[in-house]
Amino acid sequence: MAGRPKPTALRIIEGNRGRRPLPKNEVKPHVGIPAAPAHLDAYAIAEWHRITPELEAIGLLTTIDGTVLAAYCECVSRWMQAEEAIARMKARDKLTSGLMIKTSNGNAIQNPLVGTANRAMTMAVRFASEFGMSPAARARLAAMPPDGGNHGDAKENYF
Repeated sequence: MAGRPKPTALRIIEGNRGRRPLPKNEVKPHVGIPAAPAHLDAYAIAEWHRITPELEAIGLLTTIDGTVLAAYCECVSRWMQAEEAIARMKARDKLTSGLMIKTSNGNAIQNPLVGTANRAMTMAVRFASEFGMSPAARARLAAMPPDGGNHGDAKENYF
């Protein structure tokens, strides 16, 4: 089973290494930074402002990407909040560093915050991959040909 198609903008930035024809009639939303949703908390809005200028500059962010970007930012925020709560528990729990808790019947179980942090981190990485924000994506971008990956007029026609 083939993987999900790579966004055309990302293929262009990477230099269209597969040399497959680029879609001619692909929907091309306006490149730009969407408005940040009002419900984002301080951590999420900080992440929004940290990543949006770079994503826009390389043409990987359009004005209709706000919901997916907000979901990514919320996951980052949830991850940070869970990790901070675990760190506070760690200060009081020298035995398990906040990673384990006791149930009401005395059994030791994994702290639910650990699961929350892990799930949020996993989801943040998944959302980040939608925008090409992973170490592997950066390595591919760094490996662009010296001409900037501009093969024909594809780049000019896309953006």
